[in-house]
Parts: sequence; structure tokens; C-alpha cells
Amino acid sequence: MGIFDGLIIFEMANSHQGSVEHGRSIIREMAKIARKYNIKAAVKLQYRNLDTFIHPDYKGRTDVKHISRFESTKLTYEQFCVLVSAIKEEGLIAMSTPFDEDGVEWCQSQGLDIIKIASCSAMDWPLLEKAAKTGKPLIISTGGKSVSDIDKIYNFFTHRGCEFAFLHCVAEYPAPAERLQLDFIERMKKRYRGIPIGYSGHEKPDDHMIPMMAAAKGADIFERHVGLPTETITLNAYSMNPDEADRWVKAIVDAKNICSMKKEKDKYISQLELDSLRSLCRGVFARRHIQKGQAIEAKDVFFAMPCMEGQMVSGEFIPGMAARKDYDENDPLYEKKEYTDISLARGVIHDAKGLLFEAGIALGNQFEVELSHHYGLKQFRRTGAIIISIINREYCKKLIIVLPGQQHPMHFHKVKEETFQILYGDLECEVDGNVIHMQPGDIQTVLRNAKHAFSSKNGAIFEEISTTHVKGDSYYDDPKIAKLDLMARKTIIREW
Repeated sequence: MGIFDGLIIFEMANSHQGSVEHGRSIIREMAKIARKYNIKAAVKLQYRNLDTFIHPDYKGRTDVKHISRFESTKLTYEQFCVLVSAIKEEGLIAMSTPFDEDGVEWCQSQGLDIIKIASCSAMDWPLLEKAAKTGKPLIISTGGKSVSDIDKIYNFFTHRGCEFAFLHCVAEYPAPAERLQLDFIERMKKRYRGIPIGYSGHEKPDDHMIPMMAAAKGADIFERHVGLPTETITLNAYSMNPDEADRWVKAIVDAKNICSMKKEKDKYISQLELDSLRSLCRGVFARRHIQKGQAIEAKDVFFAMPCMEGQMVSGEFIPGMAARKDYDENDPLYEKKEYTDISLARGVIHDAKGLLFEAGIALGNQFEVELSHHYGLKQFRRTGAIIISIINREYCKKLIIVLPGQQHPMHFHKVKEETFQILYGDLECEVDGNVIHMQPGDIQTVLRNAKHAFSSKNGAIFEEISTTHVKGDSYYDDPKIAKLDLMARKTIIREW
């Protein structure tokens, strides 16, 4: 797991009130919460070199927003070093938000794990340049930034090879629930694929529905301002005390547990769920006497509950199936659904369409689909591919769909040269003995006479651009495939 996965950030900001000891107390309280819920947690400081950060003419002013608060809670570099040590001693991740270049240097010299860029600094290019050169993981808040702005920030850091994450944020303090726009988390996850997306919240501290909703939207990182009230210290309207922070973390943990898939890359269905639903299904019963071998038609059966153990359910009945035994009137039918080539092909088509929908790939209405089944349709999910031909002129364009766990056997072309580009999923491609593990965006060219095969663990869609496709130009290593008639290993589908 990467450093960003499941990260909970406790933002101390100026809540230390300029006191190292009070800051240590906040750190201890947050560490208790982290241990209680066994979470990956960070405590975040804020760094400014106030000697240069504030214009000389404005130092000591109380009529300018923020200046008196920053000056009254000032800590020295050495005092921050004490807090960083306290964070690490508690087993927490140490991070800070630098607001100037000196702050970035403090992060570097103190060995902080992560540098955070605040929303107000997210387009401060001199500061970003300094932060990017540290080589440290970066988290950037995007409060007040348009999609166009975020695109610029994304490209700035990707061009520099940085490891970074974005936080969706509404920079109002506190932020009204009706302006949080949590749907934007989903858009960011689609637009910036591969970049962790989190949520930095400023809503009211007692609102625990919001972090649960952010988790449901797919947020990977969560951040909140925290503090520790005393007889003389009152927290602001958007900072959480330890009890509120505890409930906030619990809400996130609960939401992630509710939302998380229980089976890798698939939906988990328990036996209890299956048994519960089967108890409500209608079974298939004989309406009249049925002889063994007789074709069972719809007029010969009726559907009713309860459904007995092993009995055929109504959704499995196909008219015309042959009875495997004699049945008397009102007997439950213990037949098995027969899988024909038609039903197998239909199931494959449904899966292929689902992968295209999930990948967001639109086909239009001018294409031809080929099921390439080298060992027959019954073995298709193990060996084969779905080939969608879109253009075949002097140039050729196809989409190839490889189902999860499916492999396409070793072969070569004498006439055609082709280039693959992965659009979705994962693909292992072997070309002349070299194995290439391909992810979305990767490209592989296959020259004429180059032996190649491919497979996918979780399913893949890739684009094939080639010279003209010529029938019979695929030569397979396996003699069982090679001796088959071309049409014996292909099923052409005109509409789906």
C-alpha cells in the first residue's frame, strides 16, 4: 500500500497556541484515536518563517486578518523539531503545510514524511517548484480551484515525476453542507486516474454524515482541523476536540467497512444470501405426468413456492428440455439447465458489454463482433478473445476484449503488422519470448512473423491498429488449433 492509502490527517494548524507542551498534548490525544481504530494517521503542522512571510510594514498589526493570530502562535524551527519528534514517537506520520520556501526547507531538513500544499498555495508556482524538488510525497488541496486550475496543477506535478494526491476541499470556515459538492470527488477520480483523491473537511465538527458520504464517494484520504480546548482555549467553529475527532474517525472506518468490496474485483455473495433468496423463489412443478425423455414444454409445468432443495427454479426452465426421469402430477422437477453454445455466447456478449460500459468506451453502431474460441465455446472463458472489427481498409482498427483469466494462444501473422494500446485493465503480452506487463496507455508493436500471445488477470480492453486484416493470416503454434477450419474457431455476431 502507498503512503496515501487510507490516510487520516489531523490538522493541528495553529491549535498549539504557540505552546510546545499544548501541541504535544494534541498529538497524544490524536495518537490514542489512531491506536483505538488501528488507522494510518498523520499529524500536520503549518510552517511559515514569519520574519519574512509578513511584510515589514504590517508586522504587529491587529487590523489585518490572520497576522495577529500567526504572530501570537509563533513557534521557532527548534520548537517545531520537538513537535515532529513527538509525532514520530507516537508512531504517527509527520507532515506539514509550508506557506513559503523556508517552510519547505524546514520540511526537508526535519525529515517529514509528506508535504501538504494548502488551497491558497495550490497555484503558487514558486512554492510548488520548491516543493516538487524535495522528492517527497505531496498532497494538494483544491479549495477554490476550477477544473481548469486543477488540470494545470496536475500537469505541473506529473511533468516533474512527483508522487502526489489531491484533496477535494471547500475553503469556507465552516463550510455549509449544501456547498460541499461531494460528487466532485467521483469526477476527480475519473479525470485524474491513478492519483489518490481525498477530502479535506471544514463542515461543523458534529456532522459525521459528511465523512461517511465522502468515503462512499471513494475518498482515499481524510483531513480535519483538530485541537484541545482548555479553560483558557476555545476551538474555532470548524476544529474538532478529541471526542469529536474520535467520532469522526469512527464514521470513516464504519463507512469504509460498509462500502468496501468483500471479494477482490468482484461482488461477494454469501451462502446466507443465496439461501435467503432461494427460499423466496418459485420452483418448477409438473402440471401433468411427464415421461423420461419427453420434451418438457411450458404447458407441462407450473411455477410455485416453496422450492425444494435441488429443485429447478422458474428462472432456469427452458421449454423443450428433455426430462431425465419420470414425473407425476405436482412433482417438483429436478432438472439441470443446459448450457448451449447460444447461451454461452450470450453470456460472453453480456460480459463484454459490461466491460465496455465500465471502461466508458462507446462503440457506435458500425462494427462486427467475433468470438475467437480456439478450443470451442465451452472453453472460451479460458482461451480466446472478443474481437470487435471497426475499420478494415489499408489500415485496420479493432478493439480486443480479454475476459478475466482468459488467454489468447501463441500465433503470428505473415501479412499483418499490428500495434496494441491498452485502454482498460491489465494485459500480459508475450512477443518472441519477451513478457511485457501492460497497463492503460502502454503500447506494444508486433512485427510480421513475431510470435505473440496475451492474457489478462482481471480483464482488459486494448486497441489494435494494423495494416489490412487478411483472413487466414493467423498461424498458431498449437497443431490442434492450426488444423481447424477457420470458421470452426470463430463465431461472428452482427448485432448485440
